[in-house]
Amino acid sequence: MSNDGNKKQFWKRNTAKVPGSIQHVYGAQHPPFDPLLHANLMKAGHKPQALTPGKPKKATTFQEFESITSDAWDVGDDDDELLATAAQNLNIEVVMETANKVIENHSKLQEQQQQQQQQQQKQLESRFEKDEEEEEEEQEEEEGEEPTPELAFRSEPRPYGDNRMVKSLSEAHIESSKEAAGERAALQRQQSLPHRPVIPLVARMADQNTSGALVMTEREASRLDKFRQVLAGPNTDLDELRKLSWSGIPRQVRPITWKLLSGYLPANAERRESTLQRKRQEYFGFIQQYYDSRNDEHHQDTYRQIHIDIPRTNPLIPLFQQASVQEIFERILFIWAIRHPASGYVQGINDLVTPFFVVYVFEYIEEEVENFDVSSLQEEALRNIEADSFWCMSKLLDGIQDNYTFAQPGIQRKVRALEELVSRIDESVHRHMQQYEVEYLQFAFRWMNNLLMRELPLRCTIRLWDTYQAEPEGFSHFHLYVCAAFLVRWRKEILEERDFQGLMILLQNLPTMHWGNEEVSVLLAEAYRLKFAFADAPNHYKR
Repeated sequence: MSNDGNKKQFWKRNTAKVPGSIQHVYGAQHPPFDPLLHANLMKAGHKPQALTPGKPKKATTFQEFESITSDAWDVGDDDDELLATAAQNLNIEVVMETANKVIENHSKLQEQQQQQQQQQQKQLESRFEKDEEEEEEEQEEEEGEEPTPELAFRSEPRPYGDNRMVKSLSEAHIESSKEAAGERAALQRQQSLPHRPVIPLVARMADQNTSGALVMTEREASRLDKFRQVLAGPNTDLDELRKLSWSGIPRQVRPITWKLLSGYLPANAERRESTLQRKRQEYFGFIQQYYDSRNDEHHQDTYRQIHIDIPRTNPLIPLFQQASVQEIFERILFIWAIRHPASGYVQGINDLVTPFFVVYVFEYIEEEVENFDVSSLQEEALRNIEADSFWCMSKLLDGIQDNYTFAQPGIQRKVRALEELVSRIDESVHRHMQQYEVEYLQFAFRWMNNLLMRELPLRCTIRLWDTYQAEPEGFSHFHLYVCAAFLVRWRKEILEERDFQGLMILLQNLPTMHWGNEEVSVLLAEAYRLKFAFADAPNHYKR
C-alpha cells in the first residue's frame, strides 16, 4: 500500500510537467498574496513560527525560498474549498466588527466630503448673488445721477508716478463681476459634460514631461525626419536605425521600427509585405490547430491560469479590461505556451504582451489609447495587431527563455549578478540591505521576471524598450545594468529605512507614477555607464 501511495504521489507531483504547463512564480502575481485563497497553509498541527521583527528566516535554496514566499495561485486546489476552510478559521464576530467599522468610517468620510462640497457651492452662489446686487445698485446710481466734470475726471484712469495706469473702482467692479459670471458659466458647463472615466497618472500613456501640445518641437521633427530617411531606403541600415532608436523612437514610426529591430521583419523593403502575410497566416493556423485543445486535460490548467491572470494585467487601464482585448491576450499566451513546452506559461509573461499590443494599436489610431474601444477597428486590423504582437513577444522571449524554464535559472543568475554589481558600485546600500537581512531575491526577482513592468508606468516601459530593442542583448544583458541603476537611484530613501519591513515596502512600491521620458533617459544613461565600466571587465565586480 505504501508503494502504491508513493506512486500516486509521484504522478500527482509530476502531472504539471506536460507541454505547455505552468510554473509557479514568486512575486509575479497581481494583486499580492491573498490569505483567504491560501488558508490551507494554516492547517492543524502546523503552528506558525514566531518571527523576530526585522529578522526573517533565510532560505538556503531557491526551492525552499519559493515554497515559503510564493504568492502564485495553487492550481491544484479548488477555490470553493479554500474559501470554506478560510471561513471556518475566522472569528465571525471579529470579521463583522471590522467590516462595520470600515463601512462606518467610509460613510463618515463621504458625509464630510458632501458637506464640504455643499459649503463651497453655497459660498460660490452667495458670492455671485452679492456681485449681481452690487452691480444692479451701481447701475441704478449711474442712471439717477449725471456725472459732473469733477466726477467724470475721477472716473478716468489715473497714472502713478511710475507710469502705471489704475482703473476706477466702477470699472474694476464690472470686470470682477464679469470674471465671476465666467466662472459660473464654466462651472455649469463642466457639470453638464458627460462623465468620463478618469485615468490615474500611473496609467496614462502620454509622456508627463511633454507640454501636451500637438505641434512637435523642432528637435522632435528633425529626429522624425532622420528615422523616415533611414526607413525609406530599399534596404534599411539596421545599425543606423539602432543608433537613432537608442535615445527613443517617435510614436509615428515606432511600430515599423520595433518590427525591424526585433527581427520580425527583414531589412529588405520588398520582402516585408510578403513576410507579414506569411507570418500572420501562420499564427492563425496555430489558432485553428491548437486553441480548441485549451480545455483538454493536459492543457486546462495552463488555460485556467492564463484566464485568471489576464484581467489583472494593467487593471488601471480601461483598454485592457475590454473583453475582445482579453480574448486576444488569451490566444497569444496559450499558443506561445503550447509551442514552448520547456517553460510553458509562467505568471509574468502576460505583462510582456502589453507594450507590443499598445504600440501596434497606435499603427491604426491617432487618439489616446487608454480609453480606445478596439471594437471600432476593422477585423483585419485587429487580426494584424494580434499576430504581430505574438511574433514580437516570441522573439523577445527567445532571448530570455531560461528565465522561465524549470527553477528559472536565468533569473537566479541575474539576481546574483545584481547583488555583486551593487556591492561594488554602492557599498553603503549593499551593507544596509545586509544589515536588515533583505535578500535581493525578495525584490529583484520580480524586476527580472517582469522586466521592471510592475515598477514603472507602461509609457515608461515602452520608452525603455526602445533602447532595449536598439541595444545588443538588451532584454537579456543590458537589463541587469538598468536594474542596478534603478536600485541605486533610490539610495537616499533606502538608507532612511531602518527595518526589514520598511525596506521591503519601499522596494515593492517605488514612487515612479510621475515618471516620463526624462527620468527613463537618465536611468538608461546611468545603466550604460555601468555597462561600459563592468561588462567587459567582469573581475571589477567580483571580489
